[in-house]
Amino acid sequence: MEQERGSGERKNKYLVPASIAFAALVLGGAWVYTTGMKAAPASLGAKEGAALIAGTAGHDGGGAIVAQSVELPIAWGDLGVRMAEAGVLDKEQFAAIYEARGGLSGEARVLLENYPKKTLTVTQENAGALLNVLWAFGLGNKNPILEEGPMTSSQYGGAGRFASTGGWTLAKGGDAMAHYSAHEFVTLNLAQQQLVERVSQNIYRPCCDNSTYFPDCNHGMAMLGLLELLAANGATEDEMYRAALAVNSFWFPNEYATIAKYLTSKGINPAQANPKEILGKEYSSASGFQRVASLVPREENQGGGGCGV
Repeated sequence: MEQERGSGERKNKYLVPASIAFAALVLGGAWVYTTGMKAAPASLGAKEGAALIAGTAGHDGGGAIVAQSVELPIAWGDLGVRMAEAGVLDKEQFAAIYEARGGLSGEARVLLENYPKKTLTVTQENAGALLNVLWAFGLGNKNPILEEGPMTSSQYGGAGRFASTGGWTLAKGGDAMAHYSAHEFVTLNLAQQQLVERVSQNIYRPCCDNSTYFPDCNHGMAMLGLLELLAANGATEDEMYRAALAVNSFWFPNEYATIAKYLTSKGINPAQANPKEILGKEYSSASGFQRVASLVPREENQGGGGCGV
């Protein structure tokens, strides 16, 4: 998983993504994240559990710790409307998926219409819908990472074979690759693009072993979209890491609660942990998290989100 740059050449060493093996399984139906967000283990202290999520903490009826919200420095505006008009996201199909499970919340539904606030609020209620909308954005927004990065490597048989591409069935007409890096929803300048490339190579997710620079699953593609939006809105590198950790913690609440428990056991205050380090391969990749989880008492170690429904 190391990447080297030199004299205009990019030499990439990546794990063969497991998403190639199971992408075909999701082509026949909508493979979107519709399950409820899982709460962190109740045994984790509120202060510890909320620290990595970077939002305000509360408790559900069963005593489990739940992050209530976090504000991201993103002006969403009419981005959802533009994605629907471009066809990368079929709004009617998208809403129908959620209607079968109780419908979209107000905060989630507005992502498909217009979000006038200057910041984007992430909550337990809209985190799953945000994942899917960002998935569509990351897939459709034109970016060199998608066109020149490992997604297009011939050794994987083309970009259309991944879970992040073959799994997106909510484009109009059902052809996700017709929208792959095809729309200029957000255009980055050179400095912003370099920032996204640098940060994306250091951000992992517990369901896979590739960085966001290789967005082979839905979480990776959604995170790429988030980084592009953060950069376009003038976020600093530190702000991007903090926002990414907050969002990853909503998407993988139990995993990051386990990481917080591990840090605490080592005498490290999770609130003082370096977001860049926590998002790196040692903690946030699938293999890194498995290592961390193995060092946490079994009753404290409960898995959470994955790359599927």
